[in-house]
Amino acid sequence: MQTLSFIQKKGAEITTVFEDLANLRITVFRDFPYLYEGSVDYEMEYLKIYSQAEKALLFAVYDGSKMVGATTCIPLADEAPEVRLPFEKAGLTIDSIFYFGESILLKEYRGLGLGHRFFDEREAHARSFGNFKTTCFCAVDRGENHPLQPEDYRPNDAFWLKRGYQKDFSLQSTFEWPDINESVSTPKTMIYWKRAL
Repeated sequence: MQTLSFIQKKGAEITTVFEDLANLRITVFRDFPYLYEGSVDYEMEYLKIYSQAEKALLFAVYDGSKMVGATTCIPLADEAPEVRLPFEKAGLTIDSIFYFGESILLKEYRGLGLGHRFFDEREAHARSFGNFKTTCFCAVDRGENHPLQPEDYRPNDAFWLKRGYQKDFSLQSTFEWPDINESVSTPKTMIYWKRAL
């Protein structure tokens, strides 16, 4: 843990760590509640949106040469249509919202304050432009009593509330991915959290 180092990449620079980020996403999102059966090919395609957005940011943590945590953010206007859609339907000003993508950390590096660091870095980045008023992110809704929910599972809701975010049930998207041990993608409900910047 004493070898932890931090990097920032913006826009097209993010492509230089695509493979590290793809592998980390596949590992972390395999756990509940995402249960994501990922592939590097899909990840590389998905991540292109960040490299094509000049104001996108990746902030990552390395232990030696291994990426062990990462977080991303991007102006909502640069995100995919399925992410923008609920905000557009609600009549919100897309250009004033900064979207926070993944915030992922290997289990053995949790509890070190890195989750807060991820939010600090993304919020500071969004503020630096001077014209964004809201930050948001979404989380999967697996409902109550999912059969693969571990007994010791604790959602991140309390942490997000402490950061000043509020869950907005009126803002929802549907994303598709294959669950673990499945080959067919199925729809998942994603609910947004937001706060004033």
